[in-house]
Parts: sequence; structure tokens; C-alpha cells
Amino acid sequence: MLVQTLDDKRHCVGIYHDGKLIYDCEEFDFDAVTATWNYNPAFSQKDALIASLFVGGKTLNEVCPSFLRHRWDSINARLNAFYKSFSTAKISMDIHCFFDLVPQRFLLEYCEVKNKITDHIVKTHTKPANYDFLRDLAEFTYDISQRRLNIDYSEIARESHQLKVRNFLKKSKYTKPYVKYNMWGTKTGRMTTYKNYFPILTLDSDYRSIIKPTNDYFVELDYNAAELRVLLGLSGKQQPAEDLHTWNLNNVYSGVGTRDEAKKRIFSWLYNPQSKDFASSRAYDREGILRKYWNGQVVITPMDRVIPAGKHHALYYLIQSTTSDIVLSRAFKIAEKLKDKKSFISFTLHDSIIIDFDDGERELVEELLSIFSQTPLGKFQVNLSAGKSYGDMRRIEWTQ
Repeated sequence: MLVQTLDDKRHCVGIYHDGKLIYDCEEFDFDAVTATWNYNPAFSQKDALIASLFVGGKTLNEVCPSFLRHRWDSINARLNAFYKSFSTAKISMDIHCFFDLVPQRFLLEYCEVKNKITDHIVKTHTKPANYDFLRDLAEFTYDISQRRLNIDYSEIARESHQLKVRNFLKKSKYTKPYVKYNMWGTKTGRMTTYKNYFPILTLDSDYRSIIKPTNDYFVELDYNAAELRVLLGLSGKQQPAEDLHTWNLNNVYSGVGTRDEAKKRIFSWLYNPQSKDFASSRAYDREGILRKYWNGQVVITPMDRVIPAGKHHALYYLIQSTTSDIVLSRAFKIAEKLKDKKSFISFTLHDSIIIDFDDGERELVEELLSIFSQTPLGKFQVNLSAGKSYGDMRRIEWTQ
């Protein structure tokens, strides 16, 4: 049974099934649904296949089969005309439901073709090896996209005499106060944010203070030397409990130099295939890792991502992708732990998770640290920070 949702916002409830538009879904048997196009919370914990995950996030227009092309092009042209008219009339799609703004006849035709494309995709494409991860990621990013950020522009307004600040404030007028991640923004799986949504991943550190928690404070969890720990784990080595750069200094470089010099040295070697630093190569076995995860054409990560890559980029893609997926897989578990709590994940960066934390739930910190530290590549050392704004985060020493 194929079903399509009529809007992706929580307050806009409606589905299309068997030629009908259904707005009272309480009695609908979602367990019988076999496939849909995009993730929607209506299908949370259900077995319905999500066709867009089969095609790497390509659009309906990109994957429409030739036998539906003429019909789809006609519908898609009308769809774009509707959206253009909404923009001209300054109708906010964050508030209004799509199905309230277009004729029902169009909805019926649009959803029926969407059904046919969905059916074609799940029948002709192989289910990705990392499908379950992608489905969890779709749910996770959807939940974040539905939470409005608490943004206080007055924090920087007094600096508006600066051109840089004025330009930021001007651009912010057209920026929605939500974080909407693009799961498919990069080939390695590192997410980006969609245009016109809050650019949390690229936000200048000078402006971070404008982001406030809705609870009592932010708590940030991040890994000590995340990418190096991934490399160490990929080589089959045990994770040191101490700071990894200090460990490298003492165990890889025989205590020669300082921690900062050891840090600079390992990174200079890591992403330079021409580097002949034998001490680094002995400890991390870069070539052995490449032989295991790169077949000369594609990288296949431990998290089952398949990434086309030449030798120059293969190790970089492998490490970046694996690091990102490990952080996100831990975020899923933390989000599950916080499901019935006041605290919640506000957003993630590439190797950290920022939690909007309720002080009454501080007893959870120990367990959250444990969840975050337990990775498929061993126990990673975790850094803990907290602050009254995103720009005021301070490191907290915590015995793990």
C-alpha cells in the first residue's frame, strides 16, 4: 500500500491513499503502508520504505521514469507556479499547510504521480546497505527542523555601526529561525543546511552569542581529536583514555617536542599522501587502512557509505565520513534517551552535539557522556562544555 503525506509540518496532517485525500488519520492503518516518498513522523517506527533514501536524496524530477515524464513535467510546472505565487503574495509556508492553498484536483493528480514514481523507485533500485542509518537520520533531522531556535539579535545590534554586523543583520531578515539540514549536502555524508534556513554550520563565531537555550543552558559534547581517533580505530588500535595529542607525543614521537608540535606534525602527515613520516605511519598504518577500505575506485566506510574517490582523496573521505556518521549515530541514541525529557538536542555540528539542557535533569549528564563515548571504534574521550548562550560555552572538567 502506497501513501503520500500532503505536507511535512507536524501541524499539517493529511495523506493521500487509493485516490483519496484523508485528513482524519486517527483510524488509518499505517502499519499496512509499504512505501512513501519522504520521511514523515506519521511513519515513525513503521516499516514503510522511504523511496527518496534509495536514490541519495535526488528529487522527484531527477528520478522520474521516462514513461511518466510528460505527465510529471506538466504537474511540476503547475507546482512551481503555485510556489511562486505564494512567494509573491508573501504567504509563509512555515505557517500555512500546502494542501489548504492548492485545489484538491491538483493534489490528487500530484500525489498519484508521486505514488507511481515511488513505486518505480522501490521496485527498480537496491535498498542501500546503510538504509536503517539514513532512515534514523531523516527522522533526527526532521525533529530538529521543527524546533524554532531562540535567537536574540539584540546581542549584536549595538555593534551595527560595523559593516560586517549590518550585513549579517540584513541577511538575517530573510533567514528562517530553524535549522534544516541537507542530508545529501556532501559526498561524504557531512551535512549542510538549506538556503534561507539558519546557517548553524557556517555561523561566524562572533555571532554565536545570539543563540540562547529555551531551557537553562546549552551543553556541548564533542570528541577529543575526533578524526585521529577514527584513524586509530580504523587501524585496529585501542583508544587511549588520555588526550590523544599528548599520547602521540609520548608514544609515537618518543616525547620529542611539545603537545602543539605533535599535533601539527600528525596533521601535516595525515592528509599529505607524499609525507614520509615513519613514526606516524607505524602508529596509524595509513596504507593498510586504505587497502582495507578503498578498492581503487570507491571508499566503502565501516558505516556502509560508498564514496567515489581517487587515491589523493580516499583517506580524507574515509575519515571525514566515518567521523560524521559516528557522531550522528551517537546523536540518535542521545535523542532517544531525551525523548520524554525537557532537555533536547538543539543542533549538531560536524563532530559535536549541542543539547538545550534543563537544569533539573543534570543527573543525565553522566549517562549522556557514556552514550556519546561508546563508538563502534572504541571508547572516545569526550569533552564537555556548557554555557548560557552558544557563544559563551566553557569547558567543564568531568571524570569519565
